[in-house]
Amino acid sequence: MSFAKYRIRAGRTEDLIGVMLLERATPEAPHWAESAYAAIVNVDGSVEVAVRRCLYVAESEAGLLGFAVGKLLVSGAVRLAELESVAVNALARRMGLGRALCAAVIRWCSEEGGEEMELEVRAGSAGAVALYSGLGFAVVGQRDNYYRDPTEDALLMQLRLAVDK
Repeated sequence: MSFAKYRIRAGRTEDLIGVMLLERATPEAPHWAESAYAAIVNVDGSVEVAVRRCLYVAESEAGLLGFAVGKLLVSGAVRLAELESVAVNALARRMGLGRALCAAVIRWCSEEGGEEMELEVRAGSAGAVALYSGLGFAVVGQRDNYYRDPTEDALLMQLRLAVDK
């Protein structure tokens, strides 16, 4: 299976089965109901909401290779983004897909007016911490015993977003 050629695009309804299969096959990914993903891709753009989400997918001829979810909270002067989830097929890791997916979410959050982005990552996940650091995130705190199975601390990381005004 070749993953060398892939593209990143906004997720659509027809991606939900693949997203759910990949999420379930990725133990470290947050596990959401399919309806949560469906709500992201079936948003009515005419309605103003305080919390908006985006879903980006990586795909190749082999099919769905990964996805990422971002969230933007806009309330008064607060314009806070969060990188909520990133999952890449185990066979397609270390090929730049995670970085490309994160970059797409960061770009969307910035274009939508986000000023700062946060994320939580397992303290022992050296690869993920290196990925996020390489994207400009800095460790700003820690939540002790945050994750389960196995119990592990969470590192809190933040990134200042470029805001075009």
